[in-house]
Amino acid sequence: MEEKQALQQHSLHIENRSRIVLTGVTDVGSFDESSIRLETSAGSLQIQGENLQVTKLSLESGDITVDGAVNAVIYASSGGRNGGFFSKVFG
Repeated sequence: MEEKQALQQHSLHIENRSRIVLTGVTDVGSFDESSIRLETSAGSLQIQGENLQVTKLSLESGDITVDGAVNAVIYASSGGRNGGFFSKVFG
């Protein structure tokens, strides 16, 4: 039971915009040199950049390391709502 809780912990560490170390990764959706889509215990995550490479991946432990020029890290909004503020105003 403790091991399962440890996998649910999520952390993100960015080093000099050239390396990202993540924990709590549950699945890798897709990746190429400019975008990596992940599922984490904290929700969906997209990393955008240039020359991105997955240099370490262990779904068993939930760890991933990405090297390359990091331009953006985007978490998907939580699923509890139907659209954001602007979609309600202008939708």
